[in-house]
Amino acid sequence: MRRSGSIGLLSAAYTVGTAAGMLVPGQAWAAAAPGIILPLMSLPLLLRRRLAALDPDRALLLITGLFTLCGIMGAALFRLSPGFSETPSFLADAGESLRGFIGTLPFSHEGTAPLLTALFTGDRSGLGRETVRLFRSSGASHILALSGLHMGILYLIFDRLSSLAGKSRGVLIVRFILIIAGALAFTLVTGAPPSLVRAFLFIAINETLRLLGRPRNGVRVLSLALLVQLIISPGVILQPGFQLSYLAMCGIFILYPRMEAWYPEGGRLSPLRTIWKSAALSISCQLFTAPLVWYYFRSFPQYFLLTNLLAMPLTTLIMTTALACMVLSAAGICPAFLYTTTDALCNLLQGVLEIISSM
Repeated sequence: MRRSGSIGLLSAAYTVGTAAGMLVPGQAWAAAAPGIILPLMSLPLLLRRRLAALDPDRALLLITGLFTLCGIMGAALFRLSPGFSETPSFLADAGESLRGFIGTLPFSHEGTAPLLTALFTGDRSGLGRETVRLFRSSGASHILALSGLHMGILYLIFDRLSSLAGKSRGVLIVRFILIIAGALAFTLVTGAPPSLVRAFLFIAINETLRLLGRPRNGVRVLSLALLVQLIISPGVILQPGFQLSYLAMCGIFILYPRMEAWYPEGGRLSPLRTIWKSAALSISCQLFTAPLVWYYFRSFPQYFLLTNLLAMPLTTLIMTTALACMVLSAAGICPAFLYTTTDALCNLLQGVLEIISSM
């Protein structure tokens, strides 16, 4: 079996084992722990010599089975151990400080600061009922739900800015440290929802491979992120946000490249090609997540394609100008036109959603 597929296979096996273990009631694990879990933990040691004697393909299949058992064990230990769900106080204070800081920025429109607070911290308590309805009815609720999408936008902004500094070894090391520290801080301050943890792990693994000069394959990086996240916190496998996040990424890495390639060759910077790429990206995510969205919410956004084609670029622009506002405002040098631009973009986004919602 090829090495390129091994991490995906092992990650899938561990995921299946974790899911199976989480479906068993905690009381059952408590009763079975002495007779099952301890022998399972010793099994890899007992099979070590047998693995060494097998050819690579058979050894990988046996390791796959062991990973499934390890997933079951991880879920069992999680079910038997007390949870740690409270956010540390210093992180909660940092999140509150960020929300308060956004609220102090001098935007002229009263809806701008609450919208930015939702986009950067996930706190939607300041949004008006009508604004929430617009996002929901137009199929743009995912924009308000803090996820890997928001981390991806911030990562893209920093990636573009850091590329201006060149590609020397020193620049790459500084860039690596800043990206990992910033992504980790954003994840923790916002309460570390599963989709943001996924995004952080993906970025951390991807950037580590880049720094080491190793080849980067999206599916393999995603598989490793999934494996690490389930080892750290098996319980997230039952959360819809976790499931939808990984399914959306599977759509991006598996289906999107094929759909993007359907566009005729030539004109790499063609506006029509850019529109097609955005449409293909949206369709790829929706096809992979639609069954689960229907299962959990019994609904499906009719105009998701139009919403994503219009709302996603606007959201990217809003977060870009808003981030500039926050950084420059903290330094005391933010020009007034940045506040005005951010206000106008937020108003435009809500206007677009109003039109789509009325269709």
